[in-house]
Formats: sequence, C-alpha cells, structure tokens
Amino acid sequence: MKQGEDYLLEYRNCQLCPRKCGVDRTTTMGFCREKSDLHVSRAALHQWEEPCISGTNGSGTVFFSGCNMGCVFCQNRAISRGQVGKYITVDRLVDIFFELEDKGANNINLVTGDMFVPTIRVAIEKARNRGIKIPFLFNTSSYLELETVKSLDGLIDIYLPDFKYIREEDAVRFSKAHGYVDAAKRAIDEMVRQCPVCEFEPEKCLELSTDKGTKKDTADGLDIMKKGVVVRHLLMPGMLIQAKMIVRYLYERYGDGIFISLMNQYTPNGELSEYPEIDRRVSDRDYVSLIDYAAQIGVVNGFMQVGETAKESFIPEFDCFGV
Repeated sequence: MKQGEDYLLEYRNCQLCPRKCGVDRTTTMGFCREKSDLHVSRAALHQWEEPCISGTNGSGTVFFSGCNMGCVFCQNRAISRGQVGKYITVDRLVDIFFELEDKGANNINLVTGDMFVPTIRVAIEKARNRGIKIPFLFNTSSYLELETVKSLDGLIDIYLPDFKYIREEDAVRFSKAHGYVDAAKRAIDEMVRQCPVCEFEPEKCLELSTDKGTKKDTADGLDIMKKGVVVRHLLMPGMLIQAKMIVRYLYERYGDGIFISLMNQYTPNGELSEYPEIDRRVSDRDYVSLIDYAAQIGVVNGFMQVGETAKESFIPEFDCFGV
C-alpha cells in the first residue's frame, strides 16, 4: 500500500453501515454493490433541494453510485445498483469540488456517499488545504454505523439525513434494512451533536451583466445554510401515521434546533407488483394532513413541497456529466 492510502484499510473489513458485511472492498463488492474505488455518476448544480440549500445558484451535487439500502421503490435505481457511473481518483473528486465552487455552488452536496466515507474524508481535507470556501453537505439515508458518522466530525458543515422509517417491520420489508430505526436515531443524534445550531448567510448570487455578459456578484439571494441539520422524511402511501410519528419524534427530541423537510415526491418505479400497498402515489389529502399535523404540534423550522413533484422529470440524468 502506498504512503497516504491508510484510509483504504477501512475498506478491507467493511463496517461502515449496520450490515457490517465485513467484505474486503478493495477486491470485492459489498452489499452496496461497490468496491473501494470512487464511483460517481454526476456532478452538477442542482436547483431542487430545500431553498436554504439550493438557493438561486444551486447546490453543487456529487452523486455517488451504489447504495447500502435495498429500497424496492428506489427512483435512482440506475445508480443505486451501481449500473451507472465513472471510476475516479481522490484528486479528481477534489477537482470536481473546485469546479462546482467556480460555477457558484452554495455548497458541495455529497449525495449517498455513505459507502465512500473514508475516501470522502481525505478529499475534504485536501480541498480545505487547497482553500475551498463553501460548506460540505452530507446527504444520507442515515443507515450508518455511529462510528462512521463520528469520523466526519469537523469535516461536514451541513447534514441532510433521511429518516425513512420509525417502524422496523417497514424498514425490513421495503428497504431490506434490518436495524434501520435504531441506526438512524443514533446517526442523527451524532449529526446534531456535531452541528447543534443552524447558521445562515445571505446568498451571493452570480448574475450575467447585461452590458458585457460577464458575471458579477450580488448579495440579494436567499438565506443559505452554512451549518446545521435538515432531516427529510418522504411520505409513502398508506404510511401517514408513521410519518406523523416521525415528525413528533424529531420535534420532541430536537425542537427548533433542526429543520424538518416533509416530502411528497414518492413515485412508483414500475417494479412493485409484490408490494401493492405502495404501488401508487401519495394522496394530496394525506400530505396536507401531515403538514397540518406538523404545524399543530409546533414545528416552525420546516419545509414542504408544492406542485407536481411526483414526476420522474425531477430525477437528474445520471450520465456522468461533470465527472
């Protein structure tokens, strides 16, 4: 092993997620369908995250291939199954960070980087040593070992975790994720410990000058999160009660210290014949009921989705753009 590659040792008996499959991912794929080689499917500005993350300029998303979950309803299955992507080096990942910063990204949004945490740590350290200025955001399913999250302390500025289930039987049936509930609770606790206060700054928008066609900085954009935790929950068909349980749990545990993002974009993927109970979209009535419930119990720091979000047009093209 070359000097400076000690982080690869963490892949030799992989324990990054609760599956603890123990696979030597330097030679063999784990359950996540990935080896230790960085596998990235897209790197681009993304406008469809929460307003405090995307703002006007966009979030600098880096989509990693593979996934340690097994969601039968996955909308990004082309990349979650490791079928799409390009293998890159750590140094290339660092260059991508700077390319996104140069395009005006409000942050570097590491999407489903759960399987590559050891390498991501190295890349962030290198980027900071080179002077990158924008925050790093970790966008995760929360199906992580506590020690994996702890290893990111001081490197991640914003956490964007999912809290998919609070009923273990649903986590197992629909995501093949034994132990998800306890793992997600521990992981989110640690994320909030690392980033206990949400901090914002006005966005510096990049606009085209009308006379010379050159970019100019303005400071009239949205307030952009620089530090903090936003927990997402995707409402699923027939799971309104579970969604309300999750909202209550999050609010009672963290209060206004986090933001809660309630999503209605669930879209059947055409592969759910064995799961008829979720082979439909979420009703407007259920989603309104969830939003009303959150307001009734006192949630103020929250986001909701409006319009026709449950469309595949909201899914990016995973064509290795920007990689």
